[in-house]
Amino acid sequence: MEIGEGLKALRLQKNLTQEELGERTDLTKGYISQLENDLGSPSLDTFLQILDVLGTTAKDFFKAETDEVIEVMEPTGMVEACNEADGWATKWLVAHSNDHEMEPVTIQLASKGETKHYAPSKAETFGYVLAGEVTVCVGNVEKSVLEGSTFYYVADREHYLKNKTDSLAKVLLVVTHSYL
Repeated sequence: MEIGEGLKALRLQKNLTQEELGERTDLTKGYISQLENDLGSPSLDTFLQILDVLGTTAKDFFKAETDEVIEVMEPTGMVEACNEADGWATKWLVAHSNDHEMEPVTIQLASKGETKHYAPSKAETFGYVLAGEVTVCVGNVEKSVLEGSTFYYVADREHYLKNKTDSLAKVLLVVTHSYL
């Protein structure tokens, strides 16, 4: 079985060079290159050590070969958090979204509810208002966005969402994981 392509994809996903992976596993850059090009086969111990450094298990590594194209998340597996005092609830729509480049969530804002205020970053945010009306706040700029409309911003200033209305509001957000 050829494993090189999978190892290389994991290494790149973790933003590691061949040299960095070699340093973390006490292997040479050349040996890592040979493995990624399927020119050599590691011992089981070496293979498991590499997978450990890359943050996965053998089970998940080989499962990913067949299932990696489409990740399906059942509603029962979605994680939810809420803050009744501030009037918001968030649902993460993809498992392990911190491992991906974007994080899709739904946010529900009660009447006069407001999300926490997020620090500036290079993250990009796309939103689609599913119900009600929300006010998008980025720095000193505020924009009201109605149901069925979308919004987009780079989060380079403090940012948050609020609901100034007496109705429930719901937003689908997709946020990238780009930090300052």
